Amino acid sequence: MDVFVYGTLTEPEQVGDLLDSFVFVGSATLTGLRLVEGEYPTLAPGGETAGRLLRTEEVDSLDEYERVDDDLYVRVTVPLDAPDEYPAETAVYVGDPDRLGADATWPGEGSFGERVASYLSTADVAVRLDGSRSV
Repeated sequence: MDVFVYGTLTEPEQVGDLLDSFVFVGSATLTGLRLVEGEYPTLAPGGETAGRLLRTEEVDSLDEYERVDDDLYVRVTVPLDAPDEYPAETAVYVGDPDRLGADATWPGEGSFGERVASYLSTADVAVRLDGSRSV
């Protein structure tokens, strides 16, 4: 699975401590969501965020690291703008700004995950692979 990463997961040493098998596919840009700082970095509606495209089959380890079961982060899927040999979508982790002490607001009602999903269903959010490295 391809995952758009930003913050600490762009650092090979950090990812190497977490995953047994991974490769950084290349630099990427997430459009439609901007980086906000809190206890840990997260994303908020609008803008864009620079990061990397990470490929791994160890998604359970990433979910555990991002505390998905505790609803600290949610894993969502967004379109991936890349050459044909890449998947059409990539995963992105979005952290709850209230729990992370980040200055961000997600519109809508419901749980944090529901508000993120609702926003993504109507907003123009996608990841673009920078460059044209083949896999």
